[in-house]
Amino acid sequence: MNLHMKRALKLAQKPIFWFWVVVLLAAPVAAFELMLPQTYDRQSAQPVSGWLMSEKLDGVRGYWDGKQLFSKNGQAFFPPAEFIRGLPSFPLEGELWGGRDGFHRTVSIVSRQQPHDGWRQLEFAIFDVPEAAGGFRTRIKQAQDWFDGHPSEYAFVIPQVPVRDQDHLLEELQRIERLGGEGLIVRDPEALYRFGRRAQILKVKSYDDAEATVIAYLPGTGRNSGRLGALLVEREDGMRFRIGSGFSDAERDSPPPIGAIITFKFYGTYPSGIPKFPSFMRVRSDKGL
Repeated sequence: MNLHMKRALKLAQKPIFWFWVVVLLAAPVAAFELMLPQTYDRQSAQPVSGWLMSEKLDGVRGYWDGKQLFSKNGQAFFPPAEFIRGLPSFPLEGELWGGRDGFHRTVSIVSRQQPHDGWRQLEFAIFDVPEAAGGFRTRIKQAQDWFDGHPSEYAFVIPQVPVRDQDHLLEELQRIERLGGEGLIVRDPEALYRFGRRAQILKVKSYDDAEATVIAYLPGTGRNSGRLGALLVEREDGMRFRIGSGFSDAERDSPPPIGAIITFKFYGTYPSGIPKFPSFMRVRSDKGL
């Protein structure tokens, strides 16, 4: 037994050693500092002519650090080697995407703690190069140039289309929504990468969305007698309200559990701040990713 091993065994016999082992193992993984979108104000019609727009893909955000793929909260993903083969040595941000209406399947695939063939159903859709210098147009070109020379079966750069005017923006939004898409992202092409929610990147939808916690079930009547009529939910600010639409029959028979965080859509708010016409969208099954 060499000297280093003797010292290690001696250290392991001390209670303080195991205290720090437990602390480090229990410590949460640090989240990445990301640039996040604000919401486009359809009423004020913020000028975005000359900006770049793309479809807002409904997937799980992924961060490639040049060697490994992580979630936005810093949790390691476990894709098979072929999924990440050919990715560059510089960081990328994108969406792990399983197609429109594929969100729940995507979450299920990426949540497993070992490589598996389910990843073959996904693509890594690149939308930024966070550590590159310059504005967004310059940064995304670095990714485009890389994949032009290193084509990947499982990764692509999301196409960016210049916005002519607001009519063009709304026409594209309607086209994407007809196809079953969620909405658009528009970006100032000269914006530098800055952490936090920024006005230089906007999400554009025909509705608003938010999150709330399920705190109670309200019984149904008529056709829904004997099953869920509505959810009583609470936002982070403490406001409570009902959500009674957007549920399938299966969801009314087996509603989201009490304490679950859900995403709902709505169309503006009343003077009281309560959302207008809230409608259930889904349980936030990716909340921990």
